[in-house]
Amino acid sequence: MRNFNLALLAIFVGVTIFASHVMGQQAYNWLPIAAAAEAEPVGHLFSFLVQLGTIVFLGVLGIIIYSIVFYRAASNDTSDAPPIRGNLKLEITWTVIPILLVMWIATYSYNIYQRMNILGALPLVHLHPLEAPAYAQTDSSDRHPVEQVEVIAKQWSWSFHYPSQNVTSTELHLPVNQPIHLMLQSEDVVHSFYVPNFRIKQDIVPNRTIELKFTPNRIGQYQLHDSQFSGTYFALMEANVYVDSPERYSQWLAQAATRPPVPAVNPALSEHTQPPEIPLRSNWHTVPPRKPPVVNPAQ
Repeated sequence: MRNFNLALLAIFVGVTIFASHVMGQQAYNWLPIAAAAEAEPVGHLFSFLVQLGTIVFLGVLGIIIYSIVFYRAASNDTSDAPPIRGNLKLEITWTVIPILLVMWIATYSYNIYQRMNILGALPLVHLHPLEAPAYAQTDSSDRHPVEQVEVIAKQWSWSFHYPSQNVTSTELHLPVNQPIHLMLQSEDVVHSFYVPNFRIKQDIVPNRTIELKFTPNRIGQYQLHDSQFSGTYFALMEANVYVDSPERYSQWLAQAATRPPVPAVNPALSEHTQPPEIPLRSNWHTVPPRKPPVVNPAQ
């Protein structure tokens, strides 16, 4: 029986390790396509957590199944179980193992956090008023020029200002493989800058300028969301994000600078001004959307 249990344990451990590895690799496919350098370590962390979670899940499931198969009571056994208390080995085991797992997760997460700090993805908060935003210092060690973009969030729209060409847009265009400095500002309540493909989410606090640096590395179109509930129409607060080649990015910026500024089309304002099909009599106060930004229109 002892040899059987050892053989069964060996098989179970092997299957668990293999299954956790497979699940960890599959976890990369559960996330949107990575489009920034900072997304890679976040993906590794997610895969690691899935592997660890699979091991814990299969371990607990295996113990339950083993107990049911080999230690179940007979159908005619109506007696109570023996009053076993104070099993020191068992208590130490289920105390030490979770502590070790938590320390392992904390250490690995801290290493990922430090790596993202080196990449520059961690935010810096400047306590400057909105009319005097703080700009990031350009690191002379960067191989590429740093593109600075002011991001203005308000109920319920995004606008992006490019100081180099004095262009304002409702679309965020970024050059691929070049460091980006975003100067995040809010004109009213707390918003949150979140592009799932970049694996970066940063809350935007009113009366502060938050500097966020990252490097997009995949050409394509992505979606910016306000992941912080900011009022009635926050679900409509989205914007297209385009990662372009440096040539196409410069071309877009130059063309946008030639278009005269006009008020932007705002879905939240359109929905707010449209009368509902079924009149509501809740008497709840609804915050109207703020005035749409004036932008250089897209083609």
